[in-house]
Amino acid sequence: MDDFEKYDERPGELFTTPVKAGKRTYFFDVKATRDGELYLTITESKKRFDREGKFSYEKHKIFLYQEDFDKFLSGMHEALDFIAASDSSAAKNGGKGRAEDARYSDVDFDELGGE
Repeated sequence: MDDFEKYDERPGELFTTPVKAGKRTYFFDVKATRDGELYLTITESKKRFDREGKFSYEKHKIFLYQEDFDKFLSGMHEALDFIAASDSSAAKNGGKGRAEDARYSDVDFDELGGE
């Protein structure tokens, strides 16, 4: 049996792993389209309480398609490198990060949709 036959046994749902992080839980779910194309959903789930003390879950979801994985990882690495540099700068400056010490990228949001 090849991998695509396994997808037919459980259509859409292939893999999930939760990551608990304080008051949030992140779910990383691998799913397949009807055509067998894989994609990832990342869901942030937070428990919220209303005035009466009843709780519900607030969820935010990102769909990440296989053809975008490399671009997504590249952007994430760039952001994490920026944070690491900022933390280092903040430690050197008595806990206060300085924007002029950090590396910034100018983003043209009109260009984000294009290749």
